[in-house]
Amino acid sequence: MEQMQFEYSAQQAATLDQQDPLAGFREQFLIPPHGNAQQAYFLGNSLGLQPVTTAARIQEVMQQWHRHGVESFFMGSNPWLQYHDQLTGSLSTIVGAQPEEVVVMNQLTVNLHLMLVSFYRPQGKRRKILCEAKAFPSDQYMLETHVKHHGFDPSEVVIEVKPREGELTLRTEDIVAAIHQHREELALVLFSGINYYTGQLFDIPAITAAAHEACAYAGFDLAHAAGNVELKLHEWEVDFACWCSYKYLNSGPGAVGGAYIHERFHQKTDLNRFAGWWGYDKATRFAMEAGFKPIPTAEGWQLSTPPILLYAAHKAALDIFAAAGTEALHRKRRLLNGWLWFVLETINRGFQDAPLQVITPADPSARGCQVSLLVKREGKTLHAQLMEKGLITDWREPDVIRLAPVPLYNTYSEVFRFGETLKEILG
Repeated sequence: MEQMQFEYSAQQAATLDQQDPLAGFREQFLIPPHGNAQQAYFLGNSLGLQPVTTAARIQEVMQQWHRHGVESFFMGSNPWLQYHDQLTGSLSTIVGAQPEEVVVMNQLTVNLHLMLVSFYRPQGKRRKILCEAKAFPSDQYMLETHVKHHGFDPSEVVIEVKPREGELTLRTEDIVAAIHQHREELALVLFSGINYYTGQLFDIPAITAAAHEACAYAGFDLAHAAGNVELKLHEWEVDFACWCSYKYLNSGPGAVGGAYIHERFHQKTDLNRFAGWWGYDKATRFAMEAGFKPIPTAEGWQLSTPPILLYAAHKAALDIFAAAGTEALHRKRRLLNGWLWFVLETINRGFQDAPLQVITPADPSARGCQVSLLVKREGKTLHAQLMEKGLITDWREPDVIRLAPVPLYNTYSEVFRFGETLKEILG
């Protein structure tokens, strides 16, 4: 079906919906209303929708707290002490890791700081960090302050790889060339999996291989990749990665984050880390002894008692991913995204001035759900009019509309409706 010929019609959109094996999963989410209808919600790249079961999962924890108090860590149908174990199986499948390489903790930027404690180890002239230009601001601030903590000037230590003149996205060969150019000075390569602004999916295995060839660590911010595109972190030998779970993973605003640390680092006693008691060896944690003895998995990077209410919301979402299956999700994601591209190209050809420019890479292997539209005339007004009609996208200054139809709850008919409304407003 992914190779099918599209035709611009409501009938084909309806046919695609009828043939969609994941169509029933939409009913497992609470779709925000728009008047007497539902929104066409295309912002899974910013905040995913609420699973129907989230409130019940949280209520289970509340009832456990009510009935057992602190003994809930050991009593009830889901003792809190083992709750984390219910998350790592499906999550490791989503990011392509071993379950013991995944830990659910903190939030994204906190986890990135913690990973840099372990994997940014400047020595002599090897103290530079290479990243993409215009990474998400939180990553920029994290890098700026982290290198200042070491007493370095960020303008001298942080190397940003920019697109070529006249281009909007990065070429993999240019990223690899920049790594090679600075190979004697690099301590760390830290890239996004997907750039938040353009929607470009970076070649994670190629970047990782180049970093390792330069004797540098390779880490990734997967905020826009986890739950979106196919990942094989263990197979690609990525050293570490972090992500949030409130976007494509649908786990709620400010949801608990996650991290991956390759198993080759789990037993390394010479690797720096900031420690807390929840990362202490499970068998003797409650002996409360001096001297940190980490759990020999990614869980050894934990600091504090886990947020069980946030775990519950996360589990509600991860259960849906497990039921849908990653292969089926990626098949629909590719087809749904291809349909969106076809709709946008059809509309753009209908206007002499081609008012839209898609700045997301055209190569399907270099993109996920998100499409970023550079609007050449009155873009902010166009965005406001789409929102008024219940087509929920977002605006990024100075001239970009982002939208990301996702396979769990968006439909082909919604995409067609978006196209028809876009054509009407532009006309």
